[in-house]
Amino acid sequence: MPTPTMTLFHNPASPFVRKVLVLLHETGQQDRVALQLSQLTPVKPDRALIHDNPLSKIPALRLANGTVIHDSRVILDYFDHQHVGNPLIPRDGASRWRRLTLASLADGIMDAAVMIRYETALRPVEKHWDEWLDAQRDKIRRALGLLEADAIAELACHFDVASISVACALGYLDLRHPDLEWREANPQLAAWFAEVSLRPSMLETVPRI
Repeated sequence: MPTPTMTLFHNPASPFVRKVLVLLHETGQQDRVALQLSQLTPVKPDRALIHDNPLSKIPALRLANGTVIHDSRVILDYFDHQHVGNPLIPRDGASRWRRLTLASLADGIMDAAVMIRYETALRPVEKHWDEWLDAQRDKIRRALGLLEADAIAELACHFDVASISVACALGYLDLRHPDLEWREANPQLAAWFAEVSLRPSMLETVPRI
């Protein structure tokens, strides 16, 4: 087993981190990266990250030369250029923009779901902004509805940046927001997710918290 040459600042519950871990497994690069646990909240940054990553966001990747890159989209692109197999992010053409747009939609689901988590888990109940929470849930429902109506065949044809991102978003909904019961309104998406959840890369990256 090769010695890891890079360090990934991560938290196993983060869907953005899971995207990176899934891609590493899919491309056979997981042994190149050492994992460093990063515990942070919007009001409590990780001091180990601040110098090179002033936003103190995860995932963040420290390369062998000490350079730090951050944001899951950037890290995914970096690793997708580091393996010899077919790219998981199309390099050009209409397929690139479509797959990245689907991945962005999944990122939006994650963003809204994480914001709901912060509001409900970190703020006192009497300070919860119910209208704002409902708006975040509506974003999630609308995005899932679009995937259900327009993207099932596309997601099923390749397990690439789009499919990885959507799968990790759905996994996070199951982890933190089972009350949304997203499967009832999106049966095709639920069936697709059940299938891709059996992939080794997905099984190996299920959050254990």
